[in-house]
Amino acid sequence: MIRVMVVDDEALVRSGFRLILNAADDIEVVATATGAEAVDTVRRERPDVVLLDIRMPDVDGLTVLRQLRALPQPPVVGMLTTFDADEYIVTALRSGAAGFLLKDTEPDQLAQLVRALRAGGVVMSPKASRAVWQDRPGAAGADDEETARVGRLTERERGVLVLIAEGLSNAEIGGRIHLSAGTVKDHVSAILTKLRVGSRVQAALLAQRAGLLDGERQPDAGR
Repeated sequence: MIRVMVVDDEALVRSGFRLILNAADDIEVVATATGAEAVDTVRRERPDVVLLDIRMPDVDGLTVLRQLRALPQPPVVGMLTTFDADEYIVTALRSGAAGFLLKDTEPDQLAQLVRALRAGGVVMSPKASRAVWQDRPGAAGADDEETARVGRLTERERGVLVLIAEGLSNAEIGGRIHLSAGTVKDHVSAILTKLRVGSRVQAALLAQRAGLLDGERQPDAGR
């Protein structure tokens, strides 16, 4: 059972997410909270996944995210936002969020996105991530150094990186390309090292910036 907590300043949003997610056989919403209540509630309920509103009037989501990431055993955090071009998203992803969900996500997709977060996948649609980067002046594409790092990946590693950006876990990637989860883990470790990033989310963002997700730019295979 995946234990989920929803943090949002609007009671209607909290109750709606609870209703939708509790309909899944393998998910239980163990708590909901406002931003001010979030950290204490996480300490008490120990959820596996926290869905955290990025914009709240009492305590903003970025502050709550930093507090949650500082816990000894932090939950996986997915940010909730109304806008796919929210300028706070990039900061949240760089601060340790595992992805972001639009609040108007289709109900039948919501449970699957929570499962992906719990399994270590990246929840971040390519369309929305493009909007995030394109709305930041000078940050729509990878710079020369970033492109060079992507170019040092082998063809196999670039394929794995694309699947990471699609939100697949190691086991799902292995099933897609017929490798063991352990082998995929080794590829992921090599990718993070070569790209000089600390998380799958940061790797996915760099893949988007380098054009791997939409064919804008395809770097040469590493030798």
